[in-house]
Amino acid sequence: MKMACTTGKGFYVAVVIGIVMGSMVASCAANFFQDTEITWGGDRGKIFNGGQLLSLSLDHFSGSGFQSKKQFLFGRIDMDIKLVAGNSAGTVTTFYLSSQGPNHDEIDFEFLGNVSGDPYILHTNVFSQGKGNREQQFYLWFDPTRNFHKYSIIWKPQHIIFLVDDIPIRVFKNEEAEGVPFPKNQAMRMHSSLWNADDWATRGGLVKTDWSKAPFTAYYRNFKMSSSSSSDSSFSGSKVQSKNELDANGRRRLRWAQKYFMIYNYCTDLNRFPQGLPPECKRSRF
Repeated sequence: MKMACTTGKGFYVAVVIGIVMGSMVASCAANFFQDTEITWGGDRGKIFNGGQLLSLSLDHFSGSGFQSKKQFLFGRIDMDIKLVAGNSAGTVTTFYLSSQGPNHDEIDFEFLGNVSGDPYILHTNVFSQGKGNREQQFYLWFDPTRNFHKYSIIWKPQHIIFLVDDIPIRVFKNEEAEGVPFPKNQAMRMHSSLWNADDWATRGGLVKTDWSKAPFTAYYRNFKMSSSSSSDSSFSGSKVQSKNELDANGRRRLRWAQKYFMIYNYCTDLNRFPQGLPPECKRSRF
């Protein structure tokens, strides 16, 4: 059934309540005016359409960024993003969760720009207690600059799932029993930014930002943030069962994405780990 979401301090606009794998789910689209704040870059961050659309820009003076006003511990976060079009070499557009402090936790989507005609690289990473180095990278199966596409993070005590248009591309499981730190004790906010990283972003820094193409602009809409304190709750569209695992269709989609579009996986980089792969790499097929 559908119900209107009430206005106030929380997220609003619309809420859909239904049964998904036997669990109750509620999700509200945020209003950028009410639920986020521009954190840097001045007027390079703009909010339009009554709070339904946000843009970030980068010029030769500065980039820009914004964050959610609320933080949460476990849940699902969604954002539709239309990336910088044309020659985006040297630029990085981000969408991620992060706590604060030197021992912070973080769950990353980073979109590495490229020269016109070449695909973006989607860079993912998971930090726990200030330590990352868990990178997986992908090409996308569409042009992310022509239309909006949805990027999602499901964060639960048992695992983290990265999704693109509701297709799972990566699962990072909780392997604390094997001594692998997992982000589960620090609440996080949503952050997004657009900035210049031409010292490393495109072909290891070989291709620099073409400032004659500035300003570079990315667009955001349909921000949804559904928190959950329950360890066995499911989330709309996630293809997650009550046992906190991907269902058969989700596993097939994950294998498809990793087989055809993954271009780097730290768990197969033997040169990087000459003393042996990290323990989580040895236990998980994904």
